[in-house]
Amino acid sequence: MSDSIVIIPTYNEKENIENIIRKVFSLEKDFDILVIDDASPDGTYDIVKGLIEQYPVGRLSLERRNGKMGLGTAYLHGFKWAIENNYDYIFEMDADFSHNPEDLIKLYNACLNGADLAIGSRYVKGKISVVNWPIQRVIMSYYASYYVRLILGLTIGDATAGFVCYRKQLLENINLNKVKFVGYAFQIEMKYTAFKLGFKIEEVPIIFIDRVLGQSKMSMKIFKEAFFGVWSLRFRNWKKYKLRK
Repeated sequence: MSDSIVIIPTYNEKENIENIIRKVFSLEKDFDILVIDDASPDGTYDIVKGLIEQYPVGRLSLERRNGKMGLGTAYLHGFKWAIENNYDYIFEMDADFSHNPEDLIKLYNACLNGADLAIGSRYVKGKISVVNWPIQRVIMSYYASYYVRLILGLTIGDATAGFVCYRKQLLENINLNKVKFVGYAFQIEMKYTAFKLGFKIEEVPIIFIDRVLGQSKMSMKIFKEAFFGVWSLRFRNWKKYKLRK
């Protein structure tokens, strides 16, 4: 068993899921994988289920949910599973290769060396590291992070990043049942919670490459949740989120 678990939520990722799993398992450091599938109608679940027996027991795990319930709830499910299974380093990563699996080692080393939360950041010191996105989406994403920093007072360059590593102690000390958002606002909420509770956060520069296969899950509903959600975060009663230990 590794000390690290990579959580990969899936919904219709049949084109990518086998390749991303094999790539993670080819790295020089051992990472276990937990796939959380939201009842993908395209057969993603069956592909992963068929791969499990090809690896040692415990390396690849699979959880199936009853429907498309949102990115945030998938990760919360994964966090609780990872804590129960005693992993020290808990990762979020997309299935579509927009996050380079080789960068898992950079995030791991950042947490190993003292960070409580390591963020694979597209926007460090004003530099934009995004490949194959339309310019309109680059501008929207960059200024969305600026907007979040302005409203919340965050010093994080990439507040909406979805490629991160948490130390178990951070997740154990956050009341995960109080996490509200289910879309990309979930990413902002988790980072802001860590920030408000005084955890050490480090941004690790990465190059983000837009997916080649499959379809993006971004929607206007998800964007609106993030845009308006930051205001509720700003005025939240943080006493509910204080450390439990």
